[in-house]
Amino acid sequence: MSNLNTQHLDKHDAERVGAAYDPDQLLAVRDMTRKAIHDIARQMQPGMLEEDALELAKDTLAEAGMLRGWHDVYVRFGPNTTKTFGAPSEPGVALAENDIFFIDIGPVWQQWEGDGGDSFVTGNDPEHQRCADDARAIFHEVRRKWAADGTTGRALYEFAETCAQARGWALNLDLSGHRIADFPHATIHQGPLAEADFAPSRLIWVLEIHIRHPEHRYGAFFEDMLLEDDYFA
Repeated sequence: MSNLNTQHLDKHDAERVGAAYDPDQLLAVRDMTRKAIHDIARQMQPGMLEEDALELAKDTLAEAGMLRGWHDVYVRFGPNTTKTFGAPSEPGVALAENDIFFIDIGPVWQQWEGDGGDSFVTGNDPEHQRCADDARAIFHEVRRKWAADGTTGRALYEFAETCAQARGWALNLDLSGHRIADFPHATIHQGPLAEADFAPSRLIWVLEIHIRHPEHRYGAFFEDMLLEDDYFA
């Protein structure tokens, strides 16, 4: 974890909320975000270009009243699933019959932010399926450590790296969690969860897990709020 900033991060400053902060509304937007991800995923078909899939994803969010986002919409196919946040996709990539893809959205509904990501497969490649499953499994391993031990954000990502390596994956530390709040959270705090030297509070932090195959050009992504088990039943 030597690539992480060692500057002290104050819990009070990092966890401030805005005037419109509303836990119930944030949870409602979380549900809308998860539903939108799966609505988009169901429309992905082999042969579709990633660029067309991205436009379809934006249309789906617009129909749900969630077009505005605090970050761009990402749909990544095949080799582009190894790209980090903000990096441009390799153009002209089509979804193959046996492939892996992920969706990452950060929609805003009214004045509350959503954020979520998940990975999916086409066909029956067992290693693609293992990758998608492991991204979710590592997320929950790390989340449960947070819930059980009150672990710091920095220690959570050290643990995440160990979990990924144990399953044979490389963890992308450029995607290492962040705040979420009433829009826009960036006016409160922009730093990554992996730099937090305190135990993050429930509901206002997003845990991100992005893993990549150490040799081949594919990976998987999963993200959601830090919440207890009951919210994932």
